[in-house]
Amino acid sequence: MVGVLVIAGTLVGCASSPPGGGVQVVDRNQRDRVTSGQYIVRRGDTLWSIAFRFGWDWRDLARVNGIQPPHVIYPGQRIRFSGGATRTAAATPQPVPRPSSSPAPSTPVVVANPVPRQPAITTQPKPAVSQPARTPVTPVTRSASGWAWPANGTIIGRFSSNGSLNKGIDIAGDLGQPVLAASDGTVVYAGSGLRGYGELVIIKHSDTYVSAYGHNRRLLVREGQQVKAGQSIAEMGSTGTDRVKLHFEIRRQGKPVDPLQYLPRR
Repeated sequence: MVGVLVIAGTLVGCASSPPGGGVQVVDRNQRDRVTSGQYIVRRGDTLWSIAFRFGWDWRDLARVNGIQPPHVIYPGQRIRFSGGATRTAAATPQPVPRPSSSPAPSTPVVVANPVPRQPAITTQPKPAVSQPARTPVTPVTRSASGWAWPANGTIIGRFSSNGSLNKGIDIAGDLGQPVLAASDGTVVYAGSGLRGYGELVIIKHSDTYVSAYGHNRRLLVREGQQVKAGQSIAEMGSTGTDRVKLHFEIRRQGKPVDPLQYLPRR
């Protein structure tokens, strides 16, 4: 396994800074966009998941790195969080199975040894070979802006505009309870590669909004699938956390916003 050096400019935890400059270390409790350093793409990453992890709008991240449509990235590719656009080197695509385990780290890293160029990862939603069976759709009440509650339960964690606190809301519930899509959209990420979120679903609703659903026990949808508001997308669980709950976020152009400002009043 290629060794890595974690370097930091602004830290959530503690780390040393070797020569060559620093980058921010982020986790789910950090709100601000990372604006320095770089991230090494690993298998299972998509441009969507990298942008979500480090507080970017995916279009901005593509533009900074000179990644052109259809927005292909490669394992071993360096994604920069500052500076001008850089040209993406070409590679010969080969089939790469996406692992269901071994989640990618949630901190920007610099690889100590060169990483060979590997096959491409497509970052736009991939069309399913066979359309999965549609999960149940529950009738839901929508707000004036079109959002519905993703689960029933007591709110046990609220959004905070302070970057060191919660980037969404936490809803308590029962193990296996349905988690519902909060609005119509396309699943752009379904997996466990973002540390701190457990089994996670990300849905793109428009060029402006995405929503995220974390700590699920089981995912019921896959990338590229179209979903409707009220459709079951997962079962509530406790993956990546210490109790059964749903962590729910809404992001506007990559930045977290308070979901309670969008959801119907209870």
